[in-house]
Amino acid sequence: MSTATVTSKGQITLPVNIRRALGIERGDRLAFSIRGDKVEVERAPDFLALAGSIKIPAELSGLEWAEVRRRTDEIRSAEYSKKHGG
Repeated sequence: MSTATVTSKGQITLPVNIRRALGIERGDRLAFSIRGDKVEVERAPDFLALAGSIKIPAELSGLEWAEVRRRTDEIRSAEYSKKHGG
């Protein structure tokens, strides 16, 4: 087991044996998950590697991103109003 000390800014330095074992290098992004009373650390997925991993509803397929955002905002606003009596 390796340990690290948390700084006043909430930062830690990953021990070198952990960085080597996982192939973590300067500039790599990491993702943190809480599992019960433990924290899991893993390499954050590359944004471009996620392409195609989310199914797009047929009615949104082929639309410009701004239009997708506009429609999403409308749906969220309507859901909020319905939930909060607006």
